[in-house]
Amino acid sequence: MYATAAALVGRPAAPTRIEAFIRQTQFERPTLVLDINQVEAQYQALAQGLGRARVHYAVKANPAREIVERLVRLGAHFDAASRGEIELCLSLGAAPEDISFGNTVKRPADIAFAYNVGIDLFAADAEEELEKIAEHAPGARVYIRLIVDASEADWPLSRKFGCARDKALALLGLARELGLDPVGFSFHVGSQTKRAEMWTATLDQIAQIWAEAQAAGFGLTLLNIGGGFPAFYGEEVQHPTAYAARVMELIHDRFGEVPEIMAEPGRGLVAEAGMIAAEVLLVSRKSDNDLHRWVYLDIGKFSGLAETMDEAIRYQFITDRDHEAHGPCILAGPSCDSADVLYEKRMVDLPQGLKAGDRMIIRSCGAYTSSYSSVGFNGFPPLDVVVI
Repeated sequence: MYATAAALVGRPAAPTRIEAFIRQTQFERPTLVLDINQVEAQYQALAQGLGRARVHYAVKANPAREIVERLVRLGAHFDAASRGEIELCLSLGAAPEDISFGNTVKRPADIAFAYNVGIDLFAADAEEELEKIAEHAPGARVYIRLIVDASEADWPLSRKFGCARDKALALLGLARELGLDPVGFSFHVGSQTKRAEMWTATLDQIAQIWAEAQAAGFGLTLLNIGGGFPAFYGEEVQHPTAYAARVMELIHDRFGEVPEIMAEPGRGLVAEAGMIAAEVLLVSRKSDNDLHRWVYLDIGKFSGLAETMDEAIRYQFITDRDHEAHGPCILAGPSCDSADVLYEKRMVDLPQGLKAGDRMIIRSCGAYTSSYSSVGFNGFPPLDVVVI
């Protein structure tokens, strides 16, 4: 039924179009360069593997207008986390029926806004959220977000979102009592789940709850499998088509023919389509006998690289000195905040001759960089974005 090719994706053999553009361009400050054609290619690859599952792009991963506009043209659907993201999608031609309001914590006025513009699909994980939706979006379809207890992701999601198994059926029942249409469940396997087989334990868990709901007479029709589709950060990952196809195969084995399946790729769709042009500001040692260098960049946690928190996402770096001998170093950002250290527990191997003024290209930065970039912390401007 689904292709099961196990092709792996690693570092390109030749410089990409983005890398070539960065080398030919002078930047005054850190800049994210996005290749919109690469976004399209990744979308097509994921869509092919997902088959009949609908792709709801997680807009929070990168809300660049060019990305949303291209995906609208390709027929994508959208997962919006806020009124602002809904307005963005609508302004670029997305149909209201192609947008889901996937944040489980919503302002009542924003629920009403979404409902009034024609959005009819909402996420919830608590009684009060269902009550808000029933009041401001009467009769709307809702899916219940479930907590995932087992995850092999590089960045497992916390208990901030989702309800435990013992509340799932009660929330479906409450939704029905409130006049809503409880259509299904959603979950998130965890960000950067590198292999499709890592979904197995989570799908087993969700399938049990799904079966209990069906046995209780809820007649669920929608399974939202969330994100988790990986990008390349130095460790090989499956080709997106093979990965998505295998996930769909695992789902079919456990759920059978679910009428509607949604997927919400963010990182897996846009990460590899972007690189950041950065610069080395300082290379130093803390003492004369210090074994390790400190390398400071003009970009840090507060200006786009927030996902280095806990060193979960391991960005890859390209320099003009990559032919030189390398050695471990601690990598830090430019702000006057001691938390602005990117990699210290697991140091980064960088050229020994690296010095202030050297160019640094950071790979796979298309997701969660511009959207995480702060507005002026320490007076540093937010991350510039250029789309090619």
